[in-house]
Amino acid sequence: MIVELNDRERLILDRLSSDGSVSVSAIARELGLSEVTIRGDFKLLEEKGWINRTRGGAAPSMHRGILERQREKQEEKNAIARTAAELVRDGDVIMIEAGTTTALVARYLQGKRDVHIVTNSTLVFSYARMNPGLQITMTGGEFRRHTESLVGPIALGTIARLNVRLAFVGTDGFTLERGMTTHLVEGGEIVKAMKAHAETTVLLADSGKYGKTGFISVLPLSEMDLILTDRKLSGEAALELESAGIHISRTGSKLHSGRLPGNHVPDKCPEMGS
Repeated sequence: MIVELNDRERLILDRLSSDGSVSVSAIARELGLSEVTIRGDFKLLEEKGWINRTRGGAAPSMHRGILERQREKQEEKNAIARTAAELVRDGDVIMIEAGTTTALVARYLQGKRDVHIVTNSTLVFSYARMNPGLQITMTGGEFRRHTESLVGPIALGTIARLNVRLAFVGTDGFTLERGMTTHLVEGGEIVKAMKAHAETTVLLADSGKYGKTGFISVLPLSEMDLILTDRKLSGEAALELESAGIHISRTGSKLHSGRLPGNHVPDKCPEMGS
């Protein structure tokens, strides 16, 4: 089960995001609480993977930019990841590309059995490593702290040798005109490689990314078998995408893997929950 952050935990992460580190005593004074209580909060945040405890305080467990992105649109990202995880079958081999939404898929695979994940994301590794039902293959490659990702020739070479049923990929922005876009060339190459070695590729993107354009075009939206987004995507935007032949679903109810494009899905993928 995914435990949401409470108000105190959010405040601690706000301070970490702005200051880079926090002390137990400073947070206790700010909130008017005992240091024992704040140490308990720090312990829980460490167990959730948000922080590393230090002597008398805490530091982020990841790059501050990642920490900030993880805290954005939490409800939408978790809903998308939860729905994506429903597409995974016992015994599946899947790829998960680095990203704050895609990485959450691993957290929702509790109860799945014998699932093999291939990933270039160290966030996916941190979420999946304690789940006995998951086997993890890291692509290797050059580590990029600001995206918690592995990229470059070694990562691409690993992906090129493997074949999977499902790939979950992300994007910095998506439009009909420019397709999927990113600010990082290396990340775009990973997406293309995963697409080439997956039977079905699913784009996970919150509705706030629709209409935004990154520096580099990666793939046309028509190359995605399905786009999973949240219910806040406007009906007008959904209609625009569907009219262009794009398979899109908004969170709200289960979408079974048998209904994926390529598995006899209708021409238009219905809104989830409709």
